[in-house]
Formats: sequence, structure tokens, C-alpha cells
Amino acid sequence: MTARRVIPLRWPAVVSVAVVGLVGLVAFTWPFFVSGEVARDHGNDAPWLFAVLLGLLAIVCLAEVTAGRLEPKTIAVLGVAAAAGGGLRLLSAGTAGLEPMFFIVIVAGCVLGPGVGFVAGALAVTTGALLTGGVGPWLPFQMICAGGIGLGAGLLPVRPGSRAERWVIAGYALVTGLAFGIFMNLWFWPFVGAGGPEGMSFVPGAPLSENLAHYAVFYLATSLGWDLPRGFLNALLVLLAGPALLRVFRRGARRAAFGVPVVFGPAAPETTPGSPEGTRGRTPDSTAASSVPRGRR
Repeated sequence: MTARRVIPLRWPAVVSVAVVGLVGLVAFTWPFFVSGEVARDHGNDAPWLFAVLLGLLAIVCLAEVTAGRLEPKTIAVLGVAAAAGGGLRLLSAGTAGLEPMFFIVIVAGCVLGPGVGFVAGALAVTTGALLTGGVGPWLPFQMICAGGIGLGAGLLPVRPGSRAERWVIAGYALVTGLAFGIFMNLWFWPFVGAGGPEGMSFVPGAPLSENLAHYAVFYLATSLGWDLPRGFLNALLVLLAGPALLRVFRRGARRAAFGVPVVFGPAAPETTPGSPEGTRGRTPDSTAASSVPRGRR
């Protein structure tokens, strides 16, 4: 129970998560592969993406329920992770790029597996948005990115309890802090960036290499200063508080006994005091020990 992937993904959930990832990739990158007219006509389709994403997340949960993996204990763990992540977002709400929420998501994914990490990341962002009033067209993109961070954390190739574990997780937190900003800018840059400074704006219908070069300049000039604090903060939290939180999650997973089948054995026969059955199972040594006065044992 202390190993990673305590709650592994089964094939229906794997297919559902793969579909979510494919939809997310298309949602972030489609303006690069269509004509300028199509990009302008469909620049406000985020509400449709939100509806599709919620449906796909429901399919992921349904797949886990039908496979017998999403039980009340798992739902409780997801609720705790989502509430903790959403509560941490209240501390900063993205101020100066700081997002300590990802610390909880990454640790939960490392211990409980990629499926729980994915759903916990998406739910934590949604919870934080509801608490901070940050619901907007950017929310479905944040859900995809945060879910991907939790999913990747559950796939890290580290041995639980090893000395290198927290350093690998800290490095992952640093890299994903930057990756979150790189992908999140793509939801608005093709539409807001048009008409901006030359060499930084999206050019509808231009070659992919040209737009990627423009985006690299835009990111370095506007977002890198916000994403570095996010990555360093989460890496620092992993180094300082990560071992303790890892133990908490693993202790909870061990006590919850995820994946252990419940077997009901025959009921024990009732016995009355003084009957021969009352001493069944007691060895002569234990009987003798129980008859020795307490002060002479």
C-alpha cells in the first residue's frame, strides 16, 4: 500500500484520459493549423470546450466506477486533495505567478497514482476558481493543464522512500511550473496578440515555425517572470514539506487499504463464561500467565 500508483488506471479510464489529452492538445494548438478566417470565427469557443471537458471528466469517473475502482474511500481522498488545493489557491490566487496549489496535486499524484492526480488537479482548479471568483473562459484550459500535471506526477519513475525521490519530484514541480504558463498563454495569445508588437504577435495563416518563433519572444518578454516564481515555490515546498506530506498520504492510503477485497468470513460462535468453548484458542501458557498476579509477572 505504500507503493506508487496505489489506485492504478484501468483501460476504460486510460482511454478516457487519452481522449481528454487529445481534446486538450487540439484546444491549445488548433489556431496554428487553420486559416486566419477560421481562427477569427472560432476564437470564443471556450464555453463549448468547458462543456466537452466536463463530459469527458464524467466519463473518466464513470469508467472508474464501473471498474470498481472509484469507491467511497477514493472519493474522500479526491475531495480532500481538491479542497486542499483550492484552499491553497486562496493564499495567492496567482499573484506574481505563485500557485502553491500544484504542490498538493503533485504529491497526491505521486502517491495515489496518475488517475487520482489527473482528477484531483482538475477539481482543485475548479474549486479554487469557485472560491476566488476566477471562473472564466480560461478555466477549462486550466483544468486540462492542472490535470496533466497530476497525471504526470503519478508516472514519475522514482522509487518511493528513496533519497532521490523528493529531488525528482522537486525538479518535476519546477519544470511543470514553467510548462503551465507556456501552455496557458496559448488559449488567448492567438487572439489577443494579433496586432501587437512586431515579432511577438500571432499571424493567422502564417507558417508554424514563424508563429512559434513569435510566441517564444512573447513568452520570454511577458510570462517567464511569472512562471519562474511558480516553479521555484512548488519545488521549494516539495523539498521542505514534501517528505511529511508524502508520509501523510501513504499512511492514509495504507489505512484505507485501497484495492484490498473485502471478504466476509463465518461468524464466530457465541460462548458463555465458564463453558469449555470459552477457553478455546487459549494456550496453557497464556492461561497460566493470566492466573499469575499482576505484580509477579
